[in-house]
Amino acid sequence: MDLILHAGDLGSEAVLDRLEGLAPTRAVWGNIDGPAIRRRVPEHQRFDVDGLSFWMTHIAGRPGRWQQGMGRALQAETPDVFICGHSHILRIERVDALGGMLFINPGAAGRQGFHQVKTCVRLVLENGNPLRADVVHLDE
Repeated sequence: MDLILHAGDLGSEAVLDRLEGLAPTRAVWGNIDGPAIRRRVPEHQRFDVDGLSFWMTHIAGRPGRWQQGMGRALQAETPDVFICGHSHILRIERVDALGGMLFINPGAAGRQGFHQVKTCVRLVLENGNPLRADVVHLDE
């Protein structure tokens, strides 16, 4: 992998350190993350990869049910790819109301929470376009 993206609830600095040891990592803090993690990573990350604009945060809701003013913020400055966590509910979809923005909630990879299956998403880019979003089941 070329880049690891973590949408919050790292849980410990050791998790962040381990991810950074595997590949370049961009992360945001989640509601369970304490001051040490919040000093190391921001609440929101905006960045470009291969000409695609990304916005990543932890708590955002989902298309049609945005939280904390995210709907207005996304309308004002829509990224090509929007990634969030918090709900632990795996969801990948194009949002027509936001110009076809790709929405990704990778689910949850950790042991804590009500999720039944541990998942993450591998986003494959080719020439600046999202080619595939593969769901990776971590329990298998």
